[in-house]
Amino acid sequence: MPANSWPENDSYNEFDPLNSLFSELSANEESVEEASNSMSLPSRFQGRRRKAALVLTIVWSGTFALHLVSWSFLFVIGLTTVIGIHALVLVFTKPRQQALEMQGHWPYVSVLVAAKNEEAVIGNLVKNLCSLEYPEDRYEVWIVDDNSTDSTPQLLAALAQEYHQLKVLRRDSKATGGKSGALNQVLPLSKGEIVAVFDADAQVEEDLLLRVIPLFQREKVGAVQVRKAIANAQENFWTKGQMVEMAVDTFFQQQRTAIGGIGELRGNGQFVRRKALVDCGGWNEETITDDLDLTIRLHLNSWDIECVFYPTVEEEGVTSAIALWHQRSRWAEGGYQRYLDYWDLILRNRMGTRKTWNLFIFLLIMYILPTAAVPDLLMALTRHRPPILSPVSGLTVTMSIAGMFAGLRRIRQNQEFKLSTYFLLLLQTLRATLYMFHWIVVISATTARMSVRPKRLKWVKTLHTGSSNPI
Repeated sequence: MPANSWPENDSYNEFDPLNSLFSELSANEESVEEASNSMSLPSRFQGRRRKAALVLTIVWSGTFALHLVSWSFLFVIGLTTVIGIHALVLVFTKPRQQALEMQGHWPYVSVLVAAKNEEAVIGNLVKNLCSLEYPEDRYEVWIVDDNSTDSTPQLLAALAQEYHQLKVLRRDSKATGGKSGALNQVLPLSKGEIVAVFDADAQVEEDLLLRVIPLFQREKVGAVQVRKAIANAQENFWTKGQMVEMAVDTFFQQQRTAIGGIGELRGNGQFVRRKALVDCGGWNEETITDDLDLTIRLHLNSWDIECVFYPTVEEEGVTSAIALWHQRSRWAEGGYQRYLDYWDLILRNRMGTRKTWNLFIFLLIMYILPTAAVPDLLMALTRHRPPILSPVSGLTVTMSIAGMFAGLRRIRQNQEFKLSTYFLLLLQTLRATLYMFHWIVVISATTARMSVRPKRLKWVKTLHTGSSNPI
């Protein structure tokens, strides 16, 4: 597949094979900075540590400066006003109406799953994906066994005899690129006009394809992301928090697309038009979050991404604080990494004004302000005064709370609402608000670490145990 390397003349659609970028990586998975000493990597993906250090320096020094200049209060109030107006428009815009039925022929769909040591869930996954309500001759299921060392290969071999839609590709021990490499390797073997990607623990409703594929009738739609639902949501505090987190995430994604902003992919339960995927050069093997990286490249190539509440894809939520820390740190770094990689194309307004502005506000709220919270608190303690960013921080927390409540309500959009229902939603929102404060710690730590130590490019596997508790 073509890679995501831009020549100096900014010819965005010209790429080199992605896999060739990793063919020289050693078996011990050197970091990008270390590997760049021994191989030629696209310049766009070099120097992330220096870029991160520069941004961190600017954020910290800028926050310190706000405590020392006389006009800082006016600046913060102005910033709060701008974000507040954006928030009001975002929250009160009606979601876009989605296509309900397919007009014309049904596109061929290739369902792809990259799996490694998934013996606990692979059986349920295959049975689920091979039993979808869709013309049997119009979809296929590809499982990429990424050199599993448990019983996954044997289970897949037996399942392939039972389900004719199932096709299996086994990678050898020298294969590189993680999940992106696995998907790039199987893509030429698949033949779908629409490519769906799921994680190994995914479980979906039988009519998933019937409800999602019609959305591609709008020609500018390059991808669709369905809401991720937490299968083991009732297990503990962490999984309950993740359930609400996914609801608020989908709510804001829907609202962002409704105002002409950025819709984002979330990996599990993503559907991509093959034409758009090829146009963007396939999956990037130089990122740790292939979905977030592909999101930016799709929008840079003038494709839209739709995000829907229904249907959903169920997945297992991590069940401990340590597992959540590792997972969210990876998500935070991958999300931040895309700004470092594509900052110049974003500033050139390649996406269009609405998308660029929406992306900037998202960067400010999700990455810059949490990073600035640490120096702001330090200066506040030193000077015995309230944090200077309190107004804008309070606004973003309020936005989060409102989004959580609205997201939970949208999940229950077809249910009758009583006073007890609102009380339950309020309790879930308050509990999730406490849970979401972990993001400030994650972002602060991640942005600081990225400035000092490079991330190793490796597929960080989330343990799947086959949980199937109701949401």
